Amino acid sequence: MEKGNEGTTSRLFGRLCAILRRCIFSILSVGPVPNHIAFIMDGNRRYAKKRNLAEGNGHKAGFSALRSILRYCYELGVKYATVYAFSIDNFKRDPKEVNSLMDLMREKIEELLHQESILNEYGVRLYFIGNLQLLTEPVRAAAEKAMRVTSCNNQRVLLVCIAYTSRDEIVHAVQESCKDKWLDVPASKGPNGSNGVIVGIDDVLLRNGIDVHAEDLSIDLASAAKACTGAIERAKENDGGLVLCAQKHCDKFNEAGTKTCNGVTDRTEESKSKQKELHSIKLVDIEKHMYMAVAPDPDILIRSSGETRLSNFLLWQTSACPLYSPTALWPEIGLWHLNAASYLETISEAEQMSRITLHDRDLQSDLQKSVKTLAKVIEGLVF
Repeated sequence: MEKGNEGTTSRLFGRLCAILRRCIFSILSVGPVPNHIAFIMDGNRRYAKKRNLAEGNGHKAGFSALRSILRYCYELGVKYATVYAFSIDNFKRDPKEVNSLMDLMREKIEELLHQESILNEYGVRLYFIGNLQLLTEPVRAAAEKAMRVTSCNNQRVLLVCIAYTSRDEIVHAVQESCKDKWLDVPASKGPNGSNGVIVGIDDVLLRNGIDVHAEDLSIDLASAAKACTGAIERAKENDGGLVLCAQKHCDKFNEAGTKTCNGVTDRTEESKSKQKELHSIKLVDIEKHMYMAVAPDPDILIRSSGETRLSNFLLWQTSACPLYSPTALWPEIGLWHLNAASYLETISEAEQMSRITLHDRDLQSDLQKSVKTLAKVIEGLVF
């Protein structure tokens, strides 16, 4: 009986806290809400050491913190959330720790697919970002299944960067762009091509506005001009008037032939310029092949534990977004940290747009302090 009463009280208290959280988020949503927040989850091992826990328990606490922070993000109205779960560099750690993390990730991925999970509650589509071929087979299979099962969700998006570094992402994008450009050039072997290769000469020239027969015509004109000159030399021996007339017509003939040849040459140079432009790699080609092409650039990046290094995470995408690094370790991250980060992003955007007056900022600062205090009280009671 007592256990039943405790369960009922706990559920009621949980609902009350959820209502209070929504009140806080209603206040915050008056201003701009970040569309995309990225997280570097730093400090799990230090948290375990600080609490005298086994190292694996620190990572478990980190997953619990992630679940809470995602709920806060989605309640606030953030559409995209990206988390740095496992770097390619982490494979260099002790094999026992790596295997333990792989097992934990597989377990947590499978938990996310349960009917009552946060993904189904908020309609979250899940992406795993990175070089998935580096993962163990069970983890890769679980990740692919999760992406497939959530592919119809369209309310929110969660991107989990696993076996990821930004350098690897950029190299991958460049390689894929080069492959695309290479496939744009239809190549086939032939006996007359340089090194035995012919690149569909006639077709390429015609596609670029060059009449292949015009080039043949220029060759014929050159031969005819040569024959005409020979005829003039022979005519000199017979009739001077005839020579003068033939010379006049041959000069016109040579001039026409020269113009034709020059026209072909000009169009050939233009063709080369078009081909060079067609096969050059542009910024849009690189960005199209980024792992993170499925989401817009982050509005703010949060790194726990007070570190300000990006650690090879989203180097391409975060060139213009603010970095918030609270001193709390990742398992200690909470509601008020997200609140502070959201405020930082709002102020950053306002400063860039020069829309906030000093008086407005003072009012917002006072309101923000009140919200932070309320958030800490709720967090202390429940979380």
